[in-house]
Amino acid sequence: MKQSPIFSKTYDLVAWLLPLTVRFPRQQRFVMANALQREALRFQELLIEAIHQPEPDTSLRSADAELDKLRTHLRMSLDLKLIRPGQYEHAARMTTEIGRLLGGWKSSLAARGQRRNAANPQL
Repeated sequence: MKQSPIFSKTYDLVAWLLPLTVRFPRQQRFVMANALQREALRFQELLIEAIHQPEPDTSLRSADAELDKLRTHLRMSLDLKLIRPGQYEHAARMTTEIGRLLGGWKSSLAARGQRRNAANPQL
């Protein structure tokens, strides 16, 4: 089975983000670093859970929310000068691409559901 690009892109994001957050100043390691790590890992977990469910819609909606939290905290990290503008731009490109892939996955599920409903109309 060929793995969807969202999994490799998410892996790359997490692998890049974790070492970055470890270098945050001590007072922010337990606040911003912890939040970023938790959200990135939870996002990855929700994607993995989604592929193992017959109806992954709930996990994908939760994953979408986690991705939004991650984006918000990345922006806050930039504003607090915990990450450099170039690092933020890199993270923004990665999360934007992952968001597009997630949106495509959700759209394909919605289209499949519509086709299923059209094929089996309830009377």
